[in-house]
Amino acid sequence: MNEGLPLAAGDDRWRSGHLGRLMGLALRRFDERVLDLMARDAAVPLALSNLAARAQVGAAHIHITRHLALKGSRLTELARQAGMSKQAMGDLVTQCEAWGLVRREPDPLDARARRIVFTETGLLWLEAFRQAVAQAEAEFRAQVGAEVATVVALGLEAYGT
Repeated sequence: MNEGLPLAAGDDRWRSGHLGRLMGLALRRFDERVLDLMARDAAVPLALSNLAARAQVGAAHIHITRHLALKGSRLTELARQAGMSKQAMGDLVTQCEAWGLVRREPDPLDARARRIVFTETGLLWLEAFRQAVAQAEAEFRAQVGAEVATVVALGLEAYGT
């Protein structure tokens, strides 16, 4: 029945080389490099640096670092921007709160709501994240060349928006 289809012949190479998989692998490598750089950053509080070095801080925790607004965000906003469920984001926020990265405080626009905001330690973490991202991007440019890096960035921006 499926004689002419590549799957019938057992050709499944497409599964490991399609664009979505390659982007996922690249994102994982990028996030791992950022976390490695943050673990080595002297400005990151030692407890957080140790957590990052022992892989206790993962890519999921980076969602908070990437998406939490400087003035704070509601949990629902944060979850939506990270593409996560409210419950999963709530668990991450609770963990980051225990680590001293964020705190919950009353929302000035709605007394019933809470906002998640960076603590002073969280702002140090955010600055270390900014520097690590810049270094990881520079390493990417050095590895693939400036022209390719620019094309990749433009293509991903166009595709993602």
